[in-house]
Amino acid sequence: MIAIPLTLSVYFGTAFILAVLAMLAALTGLVSLFDFLELLRESATAPAAGFGIIVKMEILRLPWTTLQILPFAVLLGGIFAFWRLSRSSELVVARAAGISAWQFLAAPILVATALGLFATGAVSPLSALMYGRAEALYNAYLKPGGGPLSLNGGQLWVRQADPGMAPGGVAVLHADDVYLHNSILTAETVTVLRLSADTTLLARLDAAHATLVKGDWHLSDVDILTPGAAPQRADAMNFPTDLTVRRVQESFASPDSLSFWALPGFIAILKRSGFSPIQHELAFQTLAALPLLCATMSLVAAGFSMRPSRRGGATRMLAGGVACGFALFMVSEVASQFGSSGAIPVILAAWAPAVAGLLLALALLLHLEDG
Repeated sequence: MIAIPLTLSVYFGTAFILAVLAMLAALTGLVSLFDFLELLRESATAPAAGFGIIVKMEILRLPWTTLQILPFAVLLGGIFAFWRLSRSSELVVARAAGISAWQFLAAPILVATALGLFATGAVSPLSALMYGRAEALYNAYLKPGGGPLSLNGGQLWVRQADPGMAPGGVAVLHADDVYLHNSILTAETVTVLRLSADTTLLARLDAAHATLVKGDWHLSDVDILTPGAAPQRADAMNFPTDLTVRRVQESFASPDSLSFWALPGFIAILKRSGFSPIQHELAFQTLAALPLLCATMSLVAAGFSMRPSRRGGATRMLAGGVACGFALFMVSEVASQFGSSGAIPVILAAWAPAVAGLLLALALLLHLEDG
């Protein structure tokens, strides 16, 4: 086996990346078109959402759409690039010269991995920023009265330290009908459970109304229940908290509106505030696995692109590649659902599809190359 010349590696890598970028642009445009039409349909019942707002909203969503499409663009673009090289007999000549499939695949794999790293490290912050603005426009024009809190059905759960009752004590707060208007957070039917360090119930507060002010929940019409004591009634009282309106807003923010670099710190905040971080952990691990997934797709593309030269049938090759990509997508979605529900570890849900696809692609290439 001879060493592959640098010029040939650059040629294969260039052909691969051009095909992937062209496919990425085509797929992103197609998906964005359907999303734009859906936004237009929703705007039919929202007079304030003019055509310019819908266009702006769709443009802001473009980086996020590109991130979602990237693995499939690598797959389909890779299939096209390798099929073209195979059809022009360039791969045949390279293999006849003693260059193995693993050697001429090195450059495309490195390019695919670099695309994934660039998407995770550089595109993700831009996507998060623009997607957050798009969501703000959507909530303002197409979902009147909605907002970050509406994602949780207007309910709020908070777990925080409560040393006022006992050392190491905690408090669990639940509120219904939570509204955020002009940076003022109000809630109806608020329940506060004050617990000791060993989770023994020390007191229960039931308030008809609550307002979050700086450093305190201002509770109104409060019933105070203490084990072994008669119920008490208070017209108003303050319950200390380190929660802020901004933190509540951020806690209900979609993981898609946070970049890869911002997610770890935000996950730590969620854990300290008592919110579930599973969705954000899954988003972080999915972005971390994106370079591996792109490399996997390039190997799958190579495996299917070698079929026409041996068996014939570009249609079968394309159908097989699309079917394989769809299968990986379905496996990823199922794993994400299991991960979101906590049925399986988040790391397994994010990385298993990429690793499984990589092993299958290597098996296919080994069969075609050495089998």
